[in-house]
Formats: sequence, C-alpha cells, structure tokens
Amino acid sequence: MSSTLKDDESGEPFHVQQRKQIEVFREEWAKHDHGFEPRVSVSRSIFAITSDLDKEYFFGGGDRKDQFGYIDSTRSVFGRTYADEPDPLIEQLKEDEAIQAADTLLLTVPSQLGVDYNAHVLESIITHVAPVLGWR
Repeated sequence: MSSTLKDDESGEPFHVQQRKQIEVFREEWAKHDHGFEPRVSVSRSIFAITSDLDKEYFFGGGDRKDQFGYIDSTRSVFGRTYADEPDPLIEQLKEDEAIQAADTLLLTVPSQLGVDYNAHVLESIITHVAPVLGWR
C-alpha cells in the first residue's frame, strides 16, 4: 500500500514516482518464489464536484498540484487532491500513472465533514467516475 506521501527521489510528479516505486517492487518480487502475485494499492483524495456544497468545499480552492517540502530534513512529495466536475476529473485520473499501475485504489475522505457528506463523496465517485474508468 502506497499512500499520498513519499520521499521525493527525482522531482518528478508524485504519480510518476509512485508508479516507478510499484515497478521496482514488482520487479524485486518476481526475483523470488513467493507462490503468488502481490496486490498493490495506492490512495488518493478524489472529489467529483456534483453539487453546490461540493463546489463550496473543493472547487477552485487551493493549488491542485503536488506539494514538495521537507519532513524531518527529508525532501518529500505529497500527491495532489483531485477535485473537479466528473468529465474533467475522469480525464485527470486517466493521466495518473500510479492509479493505472495499481490493483486497488483507496479513497481518502475528510472525516471532519461527517458520515453523510462522505457517503455522498463516495456515491459521486461510484456513480459518475468509476463506471467510465472501468473501476469496480
């Protein structure tokens, strides 16, 4: 499982570095006889903007780029938040190389917004995004 934060190894976008991390893991795994294929998951913050409340919370707020900085003197990269209306959001997610390389995508949700709103967030992804991308 690879989260939305990792050491910055190259200055490349987060999703590219994470895809490379997945490839290295799978290459190393293949060198050993474990008797099964591993699953790889990545996590993302993804919000399909489908309501006025979604717009209020997520649309146009902040910079939607990876964030680079230092954590305990280690240069790190924190993956971007995806927030957009369904059609442009789908196109952005198609570009995420680590999502494409992973077996499972875990969605992070903002716990401070409550259960009902998070149920809406997940339902919006299930209804408007997942079917187009072939997610099940």
